[in-house]
Amino acid sequence: MKYNTGTIQQELLRFVDRDHICPNCSMKPYTTMKVGGPAALLLLPVTAGELFGALEVTEKFDVPYVIMGNGSNLIFDDEGYDGIVIRIAGGLDHLRIEGNIIFAEAGTLLTTVAQAAAQAGLTGMEFACGIPGSVGGAVYMNGGAYGGEMSQIVHSVSSISRAGIMKDRPGKELDFSYRKSVFQENGETIFGVKLLLAQGDPRTIQEKIEEYTRRRTTRQPLRYPSSGSFFRRPPGHFAGALIEEAGLKGLSCGGAQISDLHAGFIINTGQATAADILDLMRIVQETVLSRTGVLLEPEVRLIAKDGTLRK
Repeated sequence: MKYNTGTIQQELLRFVDRDHICPNCSMKPYTTMKVGGPAALLLLPVTAGELFGALEVTEKFDVPYVIMGNGSNLIFDDEGYDGIVIRIAGGLDHLRIEGNIIFAEAGTLLTTVAQAAAQAGLTGMEFACGIPGSVGGAVYMNGGAYGGEMSQIVHSVSSISRAGIMKDRPGKELDFSYRKSVFQENGETIFGVKLLLAQGDPRTIQEKIEEYTRRRTTRQPLRYPSSGSFFRRPPGHFAGALIEEAGLKGLSCGGAQISDLHAGFIINTGQATAADILDLMRIVQETVLSRTGVLLEPEVRLIAKDGTLRK
């Protein structure tokens, strides 16, 4: 880290509990792919106040930072990250239900919200029952599955800029498109989400959740660490089908492998490194491009040591 870590930690202690500040912390346990080197500082805020304070410090010292949810769509370089990682999942996870509205802090797991909605007889969120991400991350990426996505249910989002300016944005102003939202451009941090669902039959809702769960467990390689579907769906195609047709199913680079069960997944078979995953990704991209003319773009965010996104 190019900054005085000790000075920054002392400043952080004004806002963040000492136990929620982890210097030189490996990111392996905090991502679902289970790879990545150490972050200069990992912060684990459990309240909005801690989050806002952390952002204030990054602004004061002009320190680079990455906001992460549950780490299901994020891979850090083997050399780590030369900045601050602020992990929201596991801390900002309160939710409440009022009528057809669910208020959820950004760190709340999607699976938790989906089950809470089902228990309240609210429909519209069944698609999220098996997605291992957080609500904030799902809004950021406009996550979805089985024909549903966050853009269909987001009523409004509360966010804060690095300079401390808070905004409440209605869903129609979030520029949702396939795996994109305005937050990928404006640099604001999501801290609260309001979801608008509809009344439904609890039995029907639960049956749909069970069906989606069955499809996931039989068609996806859930026994291994992964980041879910690794590549974005190219227009007019499915990434997994293109990879399988290219004869790449089961291909390995070190401990990274194209899943034998679902070619759209890159899995960690046990000892994979971030470099293994990047090497395998590039082989897939080059092979599919040469065969079909289609360039597969990663859906996963690949964070280099200096904070740049790898492609």
